[in-house]
Parts: sequence; C-alpha cells; structure tokens
Amino acid sequence: MSKPKVFVTRKILDRGMEMIQQFCDADIWLDDLPPSRQVLSERVRGKEGLLSLLTDNIDAGVMDAAGKNLKVISNHAVGYDNIDIAAATRRRIPVGNTPGILTDATADFAFTLLLSSARRITEADHFVRSGLWKTWGPTLMLGADISGATLGIIGFGRIGQAVAKRAEGFNMQVLFYDPNLNELVPGVNAHPVNLDILLHQSDFISIHTPLTVQTRHLINKAAFDKMKPNAILVNTARGAVIDPSALYTALKNKRIQAAALDVTESEPIPLDSPLLELENLILCPHIASASNSTRARMSIMAAENLIAGLKGEKLPNCVNSEIYD
Repeated sequence: MSKPKVFVTRKILDRGMEMIQQFCDADIWLDDLPPSRQVLSERVRGKEGLLSLLTDNIDAGVMDAAGKNLKVISNHAVGYDNIDIAAATRRRIPVGNTPGILTDATADFAFTLLLSSARRITEADHFVRSGLWKTWGPTLMLGADISGATLGIIGFGRIGQAVAKRAEGFNMQVLFYDPNLNELVPGVNAHPVNLDILLHQSDFISIHTPLTVQTRHLINKAAFDKMKPNAILVNTARGAVIDPSALYTALKNKRIQAAALDVTESEPIPLDSPLLELENLILCPHIASASNSTRARMSIMAAENLIAGLKGEKLPNCVNSEIYD
C-alpha cells in the first residue's frame, strides 16, 4: 500500500521527522530559507498533507495549487496567522498547531528579555568588548529595578499567565489587559485593567497577544505617548503588534527607556532598518521557543496533527474544529 504524499516546508527535529517519514512519502524542503511561493505551489501539487512553518504563507492560492486531495495542514507553531483559516475551513481542511508545548520556554525567554533590558546586559557586554571599561564608577550602566515594579501583560493566555507567575518571584505588581478576559484568574496574582490604565501604570510591558486585525499595530504612537518615560517594552508574540516606526521614534527620543524584541514586523529585520542603530533596543531572531526539549515536542505534535489528518481522524490540536461539526 502506498504512503500518503506530503510536503514539509523545512526539516524539523528528528523525532517528528522520523514519524512523518515512517508514515508518509515525504517531500522535504532542505534549504535554510523557506521555499518561494512558486516553489511552494509547485511542490504542494497533488499532496495529501502539508506541514508548514510560520514563515510560509499558506493562502487560498496555495491550497488550490495542492488540489482536491489536500486533507490536512499542520503548522509547526502556536500562532497560525500565516494560514488563511477561513479558506481552509471553506475547503473543510483541518489546520493543526502546537499550543501549550512552548508556554514555559517562551515565558522564560520573555522574562530573560525583561531582565536583560532592565539591567542593560547587551549594552554592558558591548561596552566591555569595545575596550570602554576603564574603571568602576557610581553612575556606570545604571539600570531599572525589577523587584517591586509594575508589570503590564497584554494578552493573558497560557504564556501571559506563565509570565505573571514568574513575576511573583520578583514581588512585582502585575496588571493584564485581555479583551477576552476581564476577571481574576485563579492561582495567578494579576489584576485585569483596560489598556489605557496598563500603559499609564506599567514599568514593564510584555506582549503575549496573537496577531489579528484588532492587534496589528496595537502599540502605536498613541500607545507610546501613554507610557511612562522609564517604561521597558518586551515582545515575544508577533512583530506586527508594534508599529516599528512609532517604536523607533519612542526609543530614539527617549519617550520610553528601552525595548526588547524577539519578533519584528518583517522577519528577518531588514539590515537598513533604523531600529538597528539603537543602543536601547535588544533584538533576537524569533528564538523564544528555541530550547531542545520544546522544539522536539513541537515536532512531535506537528507530526501527530499531520498523521491524524491523513488518517481521516480528528487532529489532536485543531484551530478550525468546526469542520468536524
């Protein structure tokens, strides 16, 4: 009996890859860079399954290029804004994602960025390596206090709540804004507020909201104008939640103290971006979930979603489960 044909847009970690290759006839894109739209449309043609990454734009055109045999799309990510879910649902194609598995790794990294930005770790490292460290001084590399500060969390799902729990160890006051949640969460010491109050009162702001029409450029000039001048902004969610032009102006003019980003609106960030000129900004290449165990478990979950869809079974983690009604 022949194996179902699938296209995998990038090599994933070994355990998930082994599961896919054992069950499927897998066409795997081995380049480090994602396939172009033309290549993606060609390689997906006639396939029954597609395993995509967040760097792949899976829209109606790609689904139509695959043809009527496409049974499942498995996204190797928690977010799925790279996939046209409505188009998949109209075609009754289940779309899988990998929720929950990267909660702790991402929360850890968000707090890493918060601490590093507050205490100017990357600036200090550059200062030493550049030979600028001549002596100790009482005003050298002064940073922000974390203990007792107010942390505002935008988006209070699994990751936002995990960040709040980590903040308890630093005796931080935690506020959160989430339009889908306006009440206290049992076991989490955090208080719901509206966005304006969060922006006005927070010393640190950490973003954990998905990218939607409503959240695109949610943090814009008007939002920066409401922040404290000593505020530090952290984003490990999606880059387009922040307006990069407004961020540059706020950091350049010291409207806020600093920012730390694991994600940017364009990824990778263009090398001519003015954001790269700023010393009060930490930039990382979308690595919040990049721990060995987390990525390994993500690969397994993505493989399980793919294989379930090929078998005609309900996906363990499906973002458009209404297709099963």
